[in-house]
Amino acid sequence: MSDEPTNPVTPEPPDSPFRTTGTDHITIWGSNEADTVAFYRDLLGMPLVLRQPNLDDPSQTHLFFDTGDGRILTFFVSDDRPSNRGGQRGGVGAVHHLCFSLDPEEYEDVMDSLEDAGHQYNVFDRGIFHSIYTTDNNGLVIELSADKYEVPDDRRGEVLAKAQELREDDGAEYAKDEHLREAIEAVGLEVVEHDLPEASTGVGGVE
Repeated sequence: MSDEPTNPVTPEPPDSPFRTTGTDHITIWGSNEADTVAFYRDLLGMPLVLRQPNLDDPSQTHLFFDTGDGRILTFFVSDDRPSNRGGQRGGVGAVHHLCFSLDPEEYEDVMDSLEDAGHQYNVFDRGIFHSIYTTDNNGLVIELSADKYEVPDDRRGEVLAKAQELREDDGAEYAKDEHLREAIEAVGLEVVEHDLPEASTGVGGVE
């Protein structure tokens, strides 16, 4: 590990010509409306807030879902496109997965609901959060994460950057639970832990 990383981790804004103010929306090539609504609205609980033609190709429909905090996920769909749960191709420019946050108190209920809906899933302790991985109706990997600790949204970057610093000082391969807890304390926040189930890291060869 280099003592002087080329791209240091910091919560401070970079010296760039401008800065984005947040995520407005992400758009996915979807299959058909019925299957997309069944997964994202009826299973994940995202309200369908807008439906209109795809303005670049009016033969398709553009669906807008509220992911829970006002940030929007949209799909281009067409009734002549069947869903495909066989998985997505990887490669440069491809989407690896989408991650949405969960209420930690609903974590186990979410697993039960996925199973009832016929969606297989895996559960992992990712060190700084817990994650459930499943796939949508088109084989796109969907991660549903729950925070191990209460962290205010406006302090999240600060806490993660501090956890990175502690991880590096510790010589650890990845940020672990103890790094996150210590980071929360170091920035002056109260440590409030959520009760989440035991799980493996799911990371090959890294413990």
